[in-house]
Amino acid sequence: MSELHQKTCRPCEGGVEPLTRQQAEAMLASLTTPWRLRSDGAAISRLFNFKTFYQTMSFVNAVAHLANTEDHHPDMDIGWGRCQVTYTTHSIGGLSENDFICAAKVDSLPR
Repeated sequence: MSELHQKTCRPCEGGVEPLTRQQAEAMLASLTTPWRLRSDGAAISRLFNFKTFYQTMSFVNAVAHLANTEDHHPDMDIGWGRCQVTYTTHSIGGLSENDFICAAKVDSLPR
């Protein structure tokens, strides 16, 4: 498990540069599951699959709780048996450490 899941997100209201592609790739390598870096390097995403709609929605609610706790919210695309979670830091137009912290915490959620 990545050490990132032990960190806490810091407020980001802009005014800082997003991670470079090289920095994002290094952070991505520290995650223990297959998150994908978007082609423009500005977001990471992962598709989670489930056997039932109920399991999907339980996961979505757990991610929502995590997002509120960290005050860093993903975009989620939800359908029967699946949830795509995408992180980017909207206020800076790209990735920040917060995105990787939250990805690591999502990975540690029970499924």
